Amino acid sequence: MKRSAIVPMPEFFDRYINLVEDVPVVEALTASAQVFPVADMPKIYALGDKVYAPGKWTIKDVVQHIIDNERIQAYRALRFARNDASLLPGYDEEPYAKEARAERRSLEELLEEFEVTRRSNILLFSSFTEEMLLRKGICFGKEMSVLALGFVLAGHQEHHVRIVRERYFPLV
Repeated sequence: MKRSAIVPMPEFFDRYINLVEDVPVVEALTASAQVFPVADMPKIYALGDKVYAPGKWTIKDVVQHIIDNERIQAYRALRFARNDASLLPGYDEEPYAKEARAERRSLEELLEEFEVTRRSNILLFSSFTEEMLLRKGICFGKEMSVLALGFVLAGHQEHHVRIVRERYFPLV
């Protein structure tokens, strides 16, 4: 199912969903199966542990955040697809980033983890029927469909890729 089938568009999450083309969700997830486009990788590696402003995340922190978000949104999608009507809370990314301690890990390791996590999510979303994709639940106080959560995955990643290009690339 395509992005245009998301009705209504969930408030707050629409800023991520609308960054993705109107293609089937598995196609959107597959097209963004690497965190950063290959053409960006020399600049990504050149950044090292630089930040664009005090208190901001490093590239490793950004990648770890994308991975954490992948897991959280996929968990939500799984629960809704399986008709679990439990209200699911939001999450605060700052404590997650602090506790992940991405500085201990190599960028290569984080990128590999993202690719494996995304591949798992592609398989998960490929397993959902149209009926499952249209099922909804409540997370972060917002009603969302499984389909919307799939597009959140791709759009959230794109959001961070854009930030990296705009704010980090001038540093190298």
